[in-house]
Amino acid sequence: MTTVGIPRALLYYQYYPMWKTFFEHLGAEVVVSPPTTRKTLTEGASRVVADTCLPAKVFVGHTVSLVGKCDCIFIPVIRSLKSKTYNCSKFLGLPDMTRAVVPEAPPILEIEIDINRGKRRLYQDIYKLGRHFTWNPLKVKEAATAAWQSLLDYRELMYRRELILPQAMEEITGESQTGLNMILKSQTVPPTTIGLIGHAYLLYDEHINYQLIRRLQQYDATVVTPEMLPGNIIEASVNKLAGKAYWTYEEEVVGAGGHFLESGVDGIIGIMAFGCGPDSLMMDMVHRHATRQKTTPFMCLTLEEHTSETGVITRLEAFMDMIHRRKQKGEAVCV
Repeated sequence: MTTVGIPRALLYYQYYPMWKTFFEHLGAEVVVSPPTTRKTLTEGASRVVADTCLPAKVFVGHTVSLVGKCDCIFIPVIRSLKSKTYNCSKFLGLPDMTRAVVPEAPPILEIEIDINRGKRRLYQDIYKLGRHFTWNPLKVKEAATAAWQSLLDYRELMYRRELILPQAMEEITGESQTGLNMILKSQTVPPTTIGLIGHAYLLYDEHINYQLIRRLQQYDATVVTPEMLPGNIIEASVNKLAGKAYWTYEEEVVGAGGHFLESGVDGIIGIMAFGCGPDSLMMDMVHRHATRQKTTPFMCLTLEEHTSETGVITRLEAFMDMIHRRKQKGEAVCV
């Protein structure tokens, strides 16, 4: 049986249930790298140039951790998911970068997803990927159909039942997700709701964000994330706030931010990676809108490999204390 390795980084958080379903339907065994640790990040950072963004360094570290544990590693190239919308360059060159900096890695399975090239080309690429496991096109089609349904079920779980991503992933895949517990409804009086915006690989990697969601739980805060919002709400908020998002996956940042600003949350925390151009632009757009609105406190946390845990905790404590005072006095501040 062929063993396919999947790094627990970047797009893993959005698509792992779909990938797992696809490969297992074709008879492969899926192996996922362990959760991020200091060693993972250090190993990844040592392989690439200093200017490489934090998420890419984490991805390389996870790839290294899979060496010797699988027959091949799956690294898709997602260029575009909507017409005239394109992805960040780190996603486009990920397989080539991995081959260059992790030469000992097993063969890399690739598939390029680009809606701008048409559905026919997409179907051809899916069959090309499936031929690594079977030459029967019907089996590949069945695997792709099951994988797509798994993704739809995964997303529906998050916004229908307001589950955070690890909870939905555990329910769909049956695999225990370490770290995050169930997010409990606030027990404070009055209750506090915090909107988290940012990419899933920043929100749910507990090592690089210093257990942000867990710390918010300690404040008895109800946490809402972009994954809890259906696509039509995200799209409507993007159109209202930005007109159009030109980068794939940035809609989840600006769309969720715009919606949370209007939905009455008590505060918004934006998480972004240092040196990420699309992130900085879209997060600044939400921040400016929050400043003009003057009703919802907003804080932006920028993460990189040298980010201080003490600094993050201190800012979070100050932000939550400010929200509690604001709820008592009816004030709002953007920080």
